[in-house]
Amino acid sequence: MAGYRRLGRTTDHRNLMLRNIVTSLIKNGRIETTEAKAKEARKIAEKMITLAKRGDLHARRQAIAYMLDETVVKNMFDEIAPKYSERNGGYTRIIKIGQRRGDASPMVLLELV
Repeated sequence: MAGYRRLGRTTDHRNLMLRNIVTSLIKNGRIETTEAKAKEARKIAEKMITLAKRGDLHARRQAIAYMLDETVVKNMFDEIAPKYSERNGGYTRIIKIGQRRGDASPMVLLELV
């Protein structure tokens, strides 16, 4: 058994989708998505914020390599990381908001605390 959810997609599609979700989350502070996607994206988002808290050049380059928008990385290092400097993990929150109308998928809000 894999240590992650496949989300019904090929590896490339899944990886790019998660990069998109994490970039949007950091950019907007909150996104609406399915529960399974949110749980996978949360793991990566927490790692990205931890990188930003480290704050050195290597961490910045690692974040730029993963995120799709460099301005989001700059914002993450300059504004978001200092906000969480006293916090050891748990930077995101998942709030259930019911089911999607078309296919009854459980929908959630994934947001930065």
